[in-house]
Amino acid sequence: MNPMPAPVKSPSPLDTNQLDPEERMGREQIRSLQLGRLQWSLHHAYDNVKAYRDLYDAAGVHPNDLRELEDIKYFPYTDKQFLRANYPFGTLAVPMDQVRRIHASSGTTGQPTVVAYTQEDLDVWGSLVARCFRISGIRAGDIVHNAYGYGLFTGGLGAHYGAEKLGCSVIPMSGGQTDKQVQIIQDFKPAAILATPTYLLTIGDAMKRQGIDPRKTSLRTAVLGAEPWSEQMRGEIEDLFGISACDIYGLSEVLGPGVAGESAEAQDGSHIWEDVFLPEIIDPNSGSVLEDGESGELVFTSLAKQALPIIRYRTRDLTRLLPGSVRPGHRRMERIFGRSDDMIILRGVNLFPSQVEELALEQPELGPQFILEITRPGRMDELTVKVEPRPQFSVAEARDAGLRLQRDIKVRIGSTANVMVVEHNSLPRSEGKAKRIYDLRPEAPVHGTV
Repeated sequence: MNPMPAPVKSPSPLDTNQLDPEERMGREQIRSLQLGRLQWSLHHAYDNVKAYRDLYDAAGVHPNDLRELEDIKYFPYTDKQFLRANYPFGTLAVPMDQVRRIHASSGTTGQPTVVAYTQEDLDVWGSLVARCFRISGIRAGDIVHNAYGYGLFTGGLGAHYGAEKLGCSVIPMSGGQTDKQVQIIQDFKPAAILATPTYLLTIGDAMKRQGIDPRKTSLRTAVLGAEPWSEQMRGEIEDLFGISACDIYGLSEVLGPGVAGESAEAQDGSHIWEDVFLPEIIDPNSGSVLEDGESGELVFTSLAKQALPIIRYRTRDLTRLLPGSVRPGHRRMERIFGRSDDMIILRGVNLFPSQVEELALEQPELGPQFILEITRPGRMDELTVKVEPRPQFSVAEARDAGLRLQRDIKVRIGSTANVMVVEHNSLPRSEGKAKRIYDLRPEAPVHGTV
């Protein structure tokens, strides 16, 4: 595959005097700060949340047992079920009259998880999102088009207040109304856009249908998150719009967007703001802690959250930790390559939607719009990849590329899958997080297991 052209638009240089003091800290300074804050966070959770106190008493551990950072391994993990078991407010560590905002997950896989923030929590959140935007190339004074969804989802409001904290003018567009998105971008001329990567592609498709060249808009920077996306997808977006595209990471239970942000300068993974979070990587099956550089499930502990302390929370996101680069004191997380609960196990072989995306975009005739369908026509489960061709190719012209993709899935991933090249615009378009897996079996087992 030929390399994508370099972006034609670049952010203005960053004045390092604008960095937060914590961004300038070295590794040992960060670790020293983490220890004191971790001890506070454990006591805060134990003293004020019965669910944590019961959990630690049952495990035979106490916050006083943590004398160094590595002692966190003795404390139990938490997960969505822990939060749902205490729905709605059983994990709050402050009285409700100190809570200034309440968010919740969509609850599409069960009862919603509820998160809450004090005013200080909101201030910290805004500052961290501002860090992410600044490191990704957004500057004070920029107009920012926010296409993340507003509401109970943390993405829209989290990004909004972070951009305002940075000193930007924010267009609170939210998701959907794609033609209106195009009009606002044309009329208001924002320098940056915030969206899921798949929805930004949808906006680009709408521009082209209207005869607008996406490379000739005012957009210079995109900060994209809320779903896994590959380096191939980054190249697709940067080439389509002529912009710099960077990742932002977060999840509602831990904070929302702003837990980690990627540098426009290096584009080498997202720096985790370790003055506020302690990350770990664990084996998703055994739960054992892995060394930096090893791939596994990401676990987070909050170090400064007042309303909702989060201790050793299993995110289900799969990545690895690497040394810091642009911010040396803060470790980087490699791009999320999948989720442990979004993995398809097809006849003993693990497969993630992001792997299919990478292979599909290596084929010049195939585009980034695809879905995975799991069926059971007989006794055996089958996986079908449905993928659209790029606009300049017909279905017939892209069929050979589909056969090559089918071969690559077999040879490079080790799974057998059928690949169908389908008509343009026949697959559902995302206005938020893309749905990639459709389980069409009559009695589907636990999601993702084949």
